[in-house]
Amino acid sequence: MPDEDVRLQQLEDWLAEQLLVLFDTRGWGAVPAATLVAASSDASFRRYFRWQGEGRSLIVMDAPPPQEDCRPFVHMAEYLACADLNVPEILAADLPRGFLLLNDLGRQTYLDVIDADNADRLFDDALTALLALQRLPMDRPLGHYDDALLRRELQLFPEWYVEKHLGVQFSAEQQAQWARVSQLLIDSALAQPKVLVHRDYMPRNLMISTPNPGVLDFQDAVYGPVTYDVTSLFKDAFLSWPEARVEDWLLRYWQQARELGIPVQATFEAFQQASDLMGVQRHLKVIGIFARICHRDGKPRYLGDVPRFFAYIETVLARRPELAELAALFASLPRDAAVPA
Repeated sequence: MPDEDVRLQQLEDWLAEQLLVLFDTRGWGAVPAATLVAASSDASFRRYFRWQGEGRSLIVMDAPPPQEDCRPFVHMAEYLACADLNVPEILAADLPRGFLLLNDLGRQTYLDVIDADNADRLFDDALTALLALQRLPMDRPLGHYDDALLRRELQLFPEWYVEKHLGVQFSAEQQAQWARVSQLLIDSALAQPKVLVHRDYMPRNLMISTPNPGVLDFQDAVYGPVTYDVTSLFKDAFLSWPEARVEDWLLRYWQQARELGIPVQATFEAFQQASDLMGVQRHLKVIGIFARICHRDGKPRYLGDVPRFFAYIETVLARRPELAELAALFASLPRDAAVPA
């Protein structure tokens, strides 16, 4: 039997035991006949299943060790719940084996339903949740977006996109350009005020839920630059918005953050510049991650969204002369390569 099927059987056996306890302690009666179906998958090794029976719906997470560790998810769920964020409730956990039983926050992500007509309303809710997250005290033993982490993320671009995907080695001149650009982006990020950073606050990880939104995929949160999450929200991996509309949303966030005492930059112009440079750092990282997912993990579909990130970066390059060396570096590289089948 394939390893994945063995693990699924182990998960089902564990789930049956947990449901007996859960239904008894909550006074729900006997455990009904139910179905267990795949709910979603992502770029990691985690899998999610939906358990459904007699009007009840629960989510089961399978996060196989050693590739995944459930503990950060559990700890962050508890932390975010302190801000009344709608995050999954941990109903049962087997951390050594990587099994979690969670309540179900809904079937539709923002990405499934958002459009030009409902975006203002949905993003208003998303900003309210983000501002609550950013008001949490920074008193937990979490990591920080420090020089080492920022640099490690940036190196994904030359390592996986340039070298592995394009098949190009930087020349000495290109390497020097890259080093200077990297230092500029890192310095900008480190100069920003710090808050709790979700690190993947985007429509795919926000659920249509009550209260709205349900927030997922927060296990990698750290303390870091205040512009990081709001930039990720509006410059998403899987959909793009007109630049003027993004600027309006960023202005709305900046005004609300100032009113709530969140440590944003003193002027919107300074905030927007920091957001632009933070976005470039993230976009370069994600391009590298998508290339790695393709070439290391055999999932080429993510490369289809790489042009979106280059478009985000080029928009910033056109208005940020301090990034002229990145523009020159891009101009010296082939843009694309064949995507493996």
